[in-house]
Amino acid sequence: MSGAALGIEIVFVFFLALFLLHRYGDFKKQHRLVIVATLLAWYLCFLIVFILPLDVSTTIYNRCKLAVNSSPAESNGSDGTLVPSKQKCFKPWSYIPDGIMPIFWRVVYWTSQFLTWILLPFMQSYARSGGFSITGKIKTALIENAIYYGTYLLIFGAFLIYVAVNPNFNLQWNQLQTIGIAAANTWGLFLLVLLLGYGLVEIPRSHWNGAKRGYLLMKTYFKAAKLMTEKADAEENLEDIMEEVRKVSESIKYNHPLRKCVDTILKKCPTEYQERMGRNMDDYEDFDERQNNYPSEKSLVKLHKQVIYSVQRHRRTQVQWQILLEQAFYLEDVAKNETSATRQFVHTFHSQEPENKIFQYFYTPTVEWYWECLLRPWFYRVLAVVLATFSVIVVWSECTFFSTKPVLSLFAVFIQLAEKTYNYIYIEMACFLTIFFLSICVYSTVFRIRVFNYYYLASHHQTDAYSLLFSGMLFCRLTPPLCLNFLGLTHMDATISHKKTQPTAYTSIMGSMRVLSFIADGFYIYYPMLVVILCIATYFSLGTRCLNLLGFQQFMGDSEMTSDLIDEGKELIRREKRKRQRQEEGENRRREWKERYGNRDDSTRNRVVHTDQKESSFSEANTHRPLSKYTRSNGRTERDRIELLQDAEPLDFNAESISDDPLESDVGRYQPGGRYLSMSRSKIFDDV
Repeated sequence: MSGAALGIEIVFVFFLALFLLHRYGDFKKQHRLVIVATLLAWYLCFLIVFILPLDVSTTIYNRCKLAVNSSPAESNGSDGTLVPSKQKCFKPWSYIPDGIMPIFWRVVYWTSQFLTWILLPFMQSYARSGGFSITGKIKTALIENAIYYGTYLLIFGAFLIYVAVNPNFNLQWNQLQTIGIAAANTWGLFLLVLLLGYGLVEIPRSHWNGAKRGYLLMKTYFKAAKLMTEKADAEENLEDIMEEVRKVSESIKYNHPLRKCVDTILKKCPTEYQERMGRNMDDYEDFDERQNNYPSEKSLVKLHKQVIYSVQRHRRTQVQWQILLEQAFYLEDVAKNETSATRQFVHTFHSQEPENKIFQYFYTPTVEWYWECLLRPWFYRVLAVVLATFSVIVVWSECTFFSTKPVLSLFAVFIQLAEKTYNYIYIEMACFLTIFFLSICVYSTVFRIRVFNYYYLASHHQTDAYSLLFSGMLFCRLTPPLCLNFLGLTHMDATISHKKTQPTAYTSIMGSMRVLSFIADGFYIYYPMLVVILCIATYFSLGTRCLNLLGFQQFMGDSEMTSDLIDEGKELIRREKRKRQRQEEGENRRREWKERYGNRDDSTRNRVVHTDQKESSFSEANTHRPLSKYTRSNGRTERDRIELLQDAEPLDFNAESISDDPLESDVGRYQPGGRYLSMSRSKIFDDV
């Protein structure tokens, strides 16, 4: 099994990152470089979380071997204790050979840092740019990131001057590398504590509230009212942008030098707007160079950027509205089925997506009723209690992990107890659950937060390229300090435990933080205690109340504005429900009509076809008669067509004779040459 666990987790984490990216991104519409960069960033961050427990178990085994090699094989102390012998060092099932983990961590860490500090910010500006050429987009991205890169160079320079002025340090490459790592981890830890304090309280509370049907339904109504406002705003914004595009398209003709830029903008517009503009466009006129009211290339770049943003926002709100409607209908069905005597779950609307037959076989209406109406609320309550217990342990350990005698961090106590018995499976499970819970608290907050309309991770393939790259950048900055914080909680970091033991391969890559003592002994130790204040503020919803006072409507049970929005959302859901019911009733009536009268219509259609065949055969027989004056090659169909043409076309007053009966006129007269006289005289297709 040497190295097999590492290979299995590498493959598993790749598919996990690919699945999440497929849920939030759109592989078909977004650029491949954006997909690859985001996938690589997510993959490396998830990889650190999953591989770190293996590093911990391997380090504990290496410490055991080092203690055995540096001590006698077996000796009895005065107090009766036994020094560990070689037989007591059992190799873990997931043991990774020496030399692999340092190289692995070095590649993973520095690749993620290159992504988050250099490549992803540049690609972010490149993806949001409205330039029409690669050179123009690169130029815009460099200008936008000049201030960004300059700020971080200034911070790094400040650290560098501090170390250079201090006479106790001699600047070397390893120390410069450590300064850069310390600066990155300091920024990441500052943001990490803020997100962690929110997630430790909000995740258990959201699962506890998930057991309340009335709460979820009211919150869904609230979301519906807000989303409808955003949806209307997105539609209005799209209409305004499309009106500007129409004016630009009409002013810039086909032979204008900027016409290619206009065509690029038109390709980004929705299909219905493209067809509308195509019908109204007249490109037969040449442009006049003397006119000065043509838009410049810079204004077209700005318009292109606005079109990309408005179309993406409009599409996202449309999809989110449909998803929210399905969620509201389902919660209303759950509320109705709770009082059902048959104990079978009945849906108001059938699912629009085809369901799996195997899933339908096991998940019957009876099973669905017991799960949704009885078991699921209790499951959510038990899960909320377990998550709240984990949160309390994390908060306690964050405040006491610096204490080594006695050891107050509960995670450190659990790991040290397992280390004495060398129970590697327990060690890896405890480490994995701990770091996985910390990651869920931090990453879920990243997925939930929304910075106006610039950063927003929307599921069902509705996240834009800018938000995907920004999320990858956040993950790469948050994961390294998160793992260092985890190693500090478990006292696997020698800087915290103050023991001269073999460090993990991950901390050896980070270097010794003693180069910057005020960070190693001050910021890293005492700043995580701020999580207590943040948890209290989140518990009392202080941030939500502040946003509500600033005019950003938030869901609060004791607010009058919240009640008004709930009523508005309830009315919107009721209106959409009636519309959906009318559509289904119409489809059912059409289906019943086809089932009832389908065979009769088919027989009638067959009789009509048979009659036409008889008439056509009769007309063919009459054409061979020498005295026939009129032709009836197509029967009634030809006669009706002649009448329609006579009504639609103007009369030819230059004709030699005009008959009152249209069938007796020259319109239907056939000449021996095989042509109708009307087609040769009136020339009805000349205008076409």
